[in-house]
Amino acid sequence: MSSPRHWRLVRSNIAFKHKWYTLRRDEVELPNGHQVDDFFVSERPDGALVFPITEQNEVLFVRQYKHAAQNVFLELPAGSFFPDQEQAKDAAQRELLEETGAVLTQDLIPLGVLHDNPAKDTNRLHLFLAQNVRVEQAQVLDITEDIEVVRVPLDQVLPRVLNGEICVSGSVALCFLALRHLQSN
Repeated sequence: MSSPRHWRLVRSNIAFKHKWYTLRRDEVELPNGHQVDDFFVSERPDGALVFPITEQNEVLFVRQYKHAAQNVFLELPAGSFFPDQEQAKDAAQRELLEETGAVLTQDLIPLGVLHDNPAKDTNRLHLFLAQNVRVEQAQVLDITEDIEVVRVPLDQVLPRVLNGEICVSGSVALCFLALRHLQSN
């Protein structure tokens, strides 16, 4: 069995363009010679997520409505950013402050970069651990945000992931990585 090979891009056109979302229609040639003339790719900004632990050993989660899924989710503070305009750690720190009012007392610890949905999306998720954060101000929410801050004791994070209460993929991945990091240090 041979290793998977790259597809050859024949042509690419923008089907839709907006500041936060671009839909690209690619024509590609597969390694077997077959051509696909309508492979759609979503170009989206990257995301920065934070696993923030307070001095009281609680993790700051946010509960908010997500329109595409039409449901309310418990997840970690996160937000979009454009890598050519902002560093991932700066975006993570900004989102933590805006969504929870919390500030860093130590440097962020990078835990990894994941591809969100590499079959169809270009964006990546930048994952960070923040220890000993302090809530020092009110949230700074934009017009589309209605966010409840939920303090979860550190020892209750894994059970909430395992029972499905925390079910947004980036938050689930970051919970596992952060808990593993904390366990090994």
